[in-house]
Amino acid sequence: MHNNLKYSISSALLISAIFTSTDSYAWGQNGHRIIGKLAESHISETTKAAILPFLDGESLAQISTWPDEMRSAPGEFWQKKSSRWHYINAAPNKALSLNHAHTHAKESVSNILEGIHYSMQTLTDAKSSLDAKQFSLRFLVHLVGDSHQPFHAGRSEDRGGNKIKVSFFREETNLHSLWDTKLIENQNLSYTEFAQFIDTNNSELIADYLQSSPTTWLEESRNLANKIYKSTNEEIGYSYIYNNTPIVKTRLQQAGIRLAGLLNTLFDPSAKELETALKMNTDQQTAN
Repeated sequence: MHNNLKYSISSALLISAIFTSTDSYAWGQNGHRIIGKLAESHISETTKAAILPFLDGESLAQISTWPDEMRSAPGEFWQKKSSRWHYINAAPNKALSLNHAHTHAKESVSNILEGIHYSMQTLTDAKSSLDAKQFSLRFLVHLVGDSHQPFHAGRSEDRGGNKIKVSFFREETNLHSLWDTKLIENQNLSYTEFAQFIDTNNSELIADYLQSSPTTWLEESRNLANKIYKSTNEEIGYSYIYNNTPIVKTRLQQAGIRLAGLLNTLFDPSAKELETALKMNTDQQTAN
């Protein structure tokens, strides 16, 4: 990986509005690391070997936060293009659709679904450079996580809950931040502990999670966001935590399992559907 990618970290369907760079973070650092750590437990040995050159000595948990850390990096892509990769705004009850014309160049990507598919295409294209594949793996790991945060398929008018103020034990925050960070931090666990606690080897549950596609994940998030909008009051207390923390844990668990399944689908020809890979046919892997 070029030094400017590796070391500049510290300098770090219906589209209707672009979030500002500070608005569209999802899951916070710990949430993304939990998802990366979970995925590490479920990728095959073949996949581990295949992605090794793209990790550049880091783990999936480590690279999971990179696209957020790069938000402040100089350059037109990071300053004007990258934020739209992290979310999608869609009307309720309408199917999300993919614009294939936007998945062939990173500058053309206009939402998270297109970003996921651009990354998948780049990783499986023998003509892609090492830098392009390293970039795409980092984004893919991150965007699978983002796609499972309900408010990354939220409403454009409130910027995915960012403009909805709530009080969390007398601390002023917003609905988006509550879900991406505070409900996770409230568990007082490190990302490795959290990942260990919610990991699963339940084959039936894993099969259920993997019988899906990136579009499914975003539709799930949109449906959850619509319910959360209706059930959230300005004051957040213990009952809210009790009722919604299981949802947060499930979304993190699903994201980790599905990330592993997606990587196995892309990199391990022997991956078995509904066991170690997503239920996606060849066309879906490259174009859906």
